[in-house]
Amino acid sequence: MNGYIHSIETFGTVDGPGIRYVVFFQGCPMRCLYCHNPDTWTPNTGQQKSAEEILTDYERYRPFLSGGGLTATGGEPLMQIKFVTELFEKAKERQIHTCLDTSGITYQKENPKITAQFDRLMAVTDLVMLDIKHINSQEHYKLCSHPNEPVLDFARYLDKKKIPLWVRHVVVPTITDNAASLRQLGLFLGELQNLKALDILPYHTMGVVKYENLGIEYPLKGIKALTKEQAQKAKQIVLAAIHEKREQLRAEGKLQ
Repeated sequence: MNGYIHSIETFGTVDGPGIRYVVFFQGCPMRCLYCHNPDTWTPNTGQQKSAEEILTDYERYRPFLSGGGLTATGGEPLMQIKFVTELFEKAKERQIHTCLDTSGITYQKENPKITAQFDRLMAVTDLVMLDIKHINSQEHYKLCSHPNEPVLDFARYLDKKKIPLWVRHVVVPTITDNAASLRQLGLFLGELQNLKALDILPYHTMGVVKYENLGIEYPLKGIKALTKEQAQKAKQIVLAAIHEKREQLRAEGKLQ
């Protein structure tokens, strides 16, 4: 089996713990307005590589991947779930730490065939980094052209499976940079006992040049980048709501 690969980064430092070998998968069903990788959208394009080819290349860098491992990102790697599963299964045979960076948008809790595929993949996944674009489903649709129910269902699924979870959330002025949405996000995350880390990421405009080079109009033209100070303020709102929810659950005897 071959996967469609957009690119590979051999010394990634922001895609999971430690220094990582990062595989960017080609294809994504989402159309996030702030996406900085529009060149990964089209499926079934890019380089075709086998799991063995990727892992053979990984071994060249293993001595330098301190405390790290292999991360599958994109695009949306779960559009190629069978290939990601094969890659992770072979990686675990080599005792490589595996991390899946995903939007979770392809999860379907009512579809036994889909959930069986996810079960097999999670058996060889050490960490999931989940991008929650917007906690409100209608606003999520406006932002990404998809509702968020599959994403939140996937987060709950990971909690039940006890898969360690890192959540990423991009704060965009006029879209996700409001206290009510941030608090709602925190209350949701407070229910997840598998949450290990939270990254509140400030919106940036570094993707604008790529859109221009691809001849695509940038959807958020004119919106300024979020400052680090604004991002830190947003994170405190989310963390406070997480603490609030967990205190509530402890009082109800639902959380130790």
